[in-house]
Amino acid sequence: MEEIKKKRIAILGSTGSIGTQALEVIAEHPDLYEAYALTANNRVELLIEQARRFMPDAVVIANEAKYQQLKEALADLPIKVYAGTDALCEVAEAGPVDMVLAAMVGYAGLRPTMRAIQAGKPIALANKETLVVAGELINELALKHRVPILPVDSEHSAIFQCLAGEMDNPIEKILLTASGGPFLKCTMEELAHVTKAQALKHPNWDMGAKITIDSASMMNKGFEVIEAKWLFGVRPEQIQVVVHPQSVIHSMVQFEDGAVKAQLGVPDMRLPIQYAFSYPFRVKASFDRLDFTKITNFTFEQPDTVRFRCLALAYEALHRGGNMACILNAANEVVNAAFLKDRIPFLRMSEVIEQTMQRTQFIAKPTYEDYVATDAEARRVAEEMMNNN
Repeated sequence: MEEIKKKRIAILGSTGSIGTQALEVIAEHPDLYEAYALTANNRVELLIEQARRFMPDAVVIANEAKYQQLKEALADLPIKVYAGTDALCEVAEAGPVDMVLAAMVGYAGLRPTMRAIQAGKPIALANKETLVVAGELINELALKHRVPILPVDSEHSAIFQCLAGEMDNPIEKILLTASGGPFLKCTMEELAHVTKAQALKHPNWDMGAKITIDSASMMNKGFEVIEAKWLFGVRPEQIQVVVHPQSVIHSMVQFEDGAVKAQLGVPDMRLPIQYAFSYPFRVKASFDRLDFTKITNFTFEQPDTVRFRCLALAYEALHRGGNMACILNAANEVVNAAFLKDRIPFLRMSEVIEQTMQRTQFIAKPTYEDYVATDAEARRVAEEMMNNN
């Protein structure tokens, strides 16, 4: 195998689920990867711990109120310490950076990811909201600056791996698998009374709170449908969601001759993270292997978009185009946070999102400034919808 150059990686969101697992990958392969910059939003104690262990060139805390604590804790080390959203963008475009892992949660990841692309940095993309909110804009920027976007989501990494070696063979259909989350078998009546604690217990994956709630509502899968369109250049009708509760098949691609390729693995995000870091090579890893003597059955079923209305709303946003997916995402961030604070019941989330999509101004061909304005307006509308009911 050709020697792989050691990569200096800026991790945007190093204290989240993806960021911490990315650091595990770096720790396992210190000869291949280096944590050049680490950033966090609020979790300053963990960021300090990570900085002392991995000795990055720079760290950034987005919450400026925690800057002094971070700076004092690292005063004895030759690490540059910054704060604020502008600093996030600056480390993402820093000259020595070879790759940016976009692992921030939500809309906040859009601007630094754009800046990294404009600086010509390859993107390992875990922040799906970036493509949900502004997929067309991101693709245009990536094309203009000749920047590869390597998917880190397990499903999109699976599709990416299935397409390796297929040259330009046309995709007939993408089969995006979904675990179905913790409420797959719940009735509408049961869903009306589910609790935050129940929603946070995903049956297969260990993820952050926001994405775990999105998985329970199937909005996460809706976001992945939108993301797949922009990553793989397919039409909405070519993306089929298939519920596969075992989470062993991470996704599949069907080609024009009817052949279907699938990527299988244990539910461990370190594998797609490492593949994005090492692409086009595969690097030996200590992750668990599938044991086919213990996998007794695979099951598949169609998702129920009546019980899981968020998935249908995501398809609607994708079909409508323009800034509608930006509206969808902003409303979802508002209701997700509200559900986590016990402000609204589970089923109310999709109702507020739908109402916000109906009441926020639609823009067919949005600019970046339009996305910023849309995000702010949709959040305000969603808050109003929650407060009025």
